Amino acid sequence: MKYGIGQSVTRKEDQRFLTGQGLYVDDIKDASKLHAYVVRSPLAHANIRSIDVEAAKAAPGVHAVLTGADYEADGIGGISCHTIFPGVHQNVKTAPFAALAKDKVLYAGMAVAVVIADSRILAQDAAELVDVDYDELPVVTDIPSALADGAPAIWDSAPDNVAFHIALGDEAATKAAIDAAAHVTRLTLHNNRLSANALEPRGTTCSYDARDARVTVQTSTQSPHAVRAEIAGVLGLAQTQVRVLAKDVGGGFGMKGAVYPEDVLVAWAAKKLHRTVCWQADRSESLLADYHGRDQLVEAELALDANGKITALRVSSDYNAGAFLATGGGVSAMFAATLATGCYHVPAAYALSRAIYTNTSPTQPYRGAGRPEASYLIERLMDKAARETGRDRIEIRKLNMVTPEQMPYQTPLLYKIDTGNYGAVVDKALDVSDWASMDRRKADSAKNGKLRGVGIALHMENAGLVNESMEIRFDPGGSVTVLAGTFSHGQGHETVYAQMVSDWLGVPFDSIRVLQGDTDAVSFGRGTVASRSMINGGGSLKIAADKVIDRARAIAGHLLEASADDVVFEAGELKVAGTDKKMPIQKVAAMSFLPILPPELGIGLSGEGDFLLQGFTFPNGCQIAEVEVDPETGDIDVLQIVSVDDVGTVINPMLLEGQMVGGIAQGLGQALMEDVIYDETGQLTSGSFMDYAMPRATDMPPINFSTLSTPTDTNPLGVKGAGEAGTVGATPAIISAVLDALAPVGVEDITLPATPHKVWSTIAEASS
Repeated sequence: MKYGIGQSVTRKEDQRFLTGQGLYVDDIKDASKLHAYVVRSPLAHANIRSIDVEAAKAAPGVHAVLTGADYEADGIGGISCHTIFPGVHQNVKTAPFAALAKDKVLYAGMAVAVVIADSRILAQDAAELVDVDYDELPVVTDIPSALADGAPAIWDSAPDNVAFHIALGDEAATKAAIDAAAHVTRLTLHNNRLSANALEPRGTTCSYDARDARVTVQTSTQSPHAVRAEIAGVLGLAQTQVRVLAKDVGGGFGMKGAVYPEDVLVAWAAKKLHRTVCWQADRSESLLADYHGRDQLVEAELALDANGKITALRVSSDYNAGAFLATGGGVSAMFAATLATGCYHVPAAYALSRAIYTNTSPTQPYRGAGRPEASYLIERLMDKAARETGRDRIEIRKLNMVTPEQMPYQTPLLYKIDTGNYGAVVDKALDVSDWASMDRRKADSAKNGKLRGVGIALHMENAGLVNESMEIRFDPGGSVTVLAGTFSHGQGHETVYAQMVSDWLGVPFDSIRVLQGDTDAVSFGRGTVASRSMINGGGSLKIAADKVIDRARAIAGHLLEASADDVVFEAGELKVAGTDKKMPIQKVAAMSFLPILPPELGIGLSGEGDFLLQGFTFPNGCQIAEVEVDPETGDIDVLQIVSVDDVGTVINPMLLEGQMVGGIAQGLGQALMEDVIYDETGQLTSGSFMDYAMPRATDMPPINFSTLSTPTDTNPLGVKGAGEAGTVGATPAIISAVLDALAPVGVEDITLPATPHKVWSTIAEASS
């Protein structure tokens, strides 16, 4: 089938994007709307003595200046962390936080007032007239400072600045194995803090309908129903009084999976003023106020026996949670702990993971959410263990990887891995990358004064978080609408869901419409995070399609004067077995609306599906990176990346490759250039793209992508998820290659990101 599952169908949605017909928050045209500008604290930690807003209120075009006192007086609630799981997160110290600070600010950029005016410029001008008197307090911005004796407490309820901890595995057995090991490899790493920098910055526009007492929120989000629930909760409204619309969203990467203070402020202002109010971030504001990702400090010990077999792994990691736990603040620390053993058989393991409060912007899941950190740690450990024991990097991995015969494999850290053939994936990657001829290529680089290196990283992630619902509806004309509880913000769901339905129901691809991002039209959905849409959304869609077919058989049986049990469905047609009687499903759908059916068959043709994945699926793969380093400048040229991935059933190969390449780009950014930096006073020093570097097209190497999938029976489609896999493998593969290149000049370690200055300095230190 031209448009069926497994075909590289071009994206339906690209037509409107390429012709300028996309509808983003800032495209909403309403000449009467008011504009919000947020007044933010210039200090990272301070008590607020007073806020004088009188001059701002008197400024031209200003309709309101709202402060924390107004927020409290109106009884507006706080934003909560929704990713704390009983039994996993322990000793949790968190509470809802107000969208406007009243008595105290906890990080530079925290909102202290919001100005509502006729235009953004007028609001910004008036914001400069808001006079806030601060009493500055001591600041901690990094994990060691926050945990030091005598460190200032960010929250009174957490005097040690620990928000929660997670402890998994067998601590005693792990210690015993490490104590008895023939060799122990030890490593300390820091995963740098990152900014998602979605192409479309965050924005929210809200209106209030006094007649229906309803707030309509149009926002750039990954999870419309979560935004509805949170805004209804903080405003004290029923969820039926809040409608959330998300049309086109220009990227999210986990960052837009949160509910933000600005969303609440705009909704509150719209309700309070009975006007449409919009807020749109600029790029510097996004770098300051978006929730960041990563920022993990981790120590680990990997124990080996005399034959190089792993006997134990012990991990202790701390996450910089920022000033409070964001909506997804419990996720990264959890997944980094549960996936610490990677693709390897580890008989005993213990992982301790904590979240630490600091005077910085909160951190939120960022593409991979703990999985890249876990992969980076275990793959760095494997490289270092190989070097310390004199073993080949490939040999030590193959010696220890989980085999297909061990599947499903119970890890010592909670999860049971469904399927995988890691050895086959590695062999294919080695073949495609021409690993065997690397010595010759290294010699060629040396002739030109360059250092060449090759790196390898196995990677694995868990995908398919929680359940989902989907609905398929035929209209009287025979066209189909899919009501999706997931939410596409660049992935191409409008295309792949149409492919699935076309394949299963035999209806034309172009007759299928996907409706998402409207909480009035789609009754419920969990949005798109954690590589879950094809697993949970696709699984639910398959169940819905099966229900449509069952109902169509019953209707066709009545129309064709046959028992439903005698009606078979094949290639879009309902046929009476053993006869020439048949009817296309679209005609059955059209006739299902006519008043000729018995009451028990109802009206119309539709089906709803709900699917809950039991546990997770575990997509996996192998990346091999090849780099060339100029020792005179420290410049790194990534020459090629080979990526072989096991993602289960492939729905659309072209879109899958796009997801992988995008993820690899973000992993490359973390490895070589991206870094959110605060100084010792809590000021953001990487507040523009002049200071925060991201990969450009010229930084990206050729990427040789292929799949080698093993089937999974965990869901109706056999898919494993793919949205984050590229990111999970790229950073460790690239750094593995960099360290391989630098090994001849005595460099054994380098911190992230491996910038040219850092590489040059590290070479100089090693040679001094």
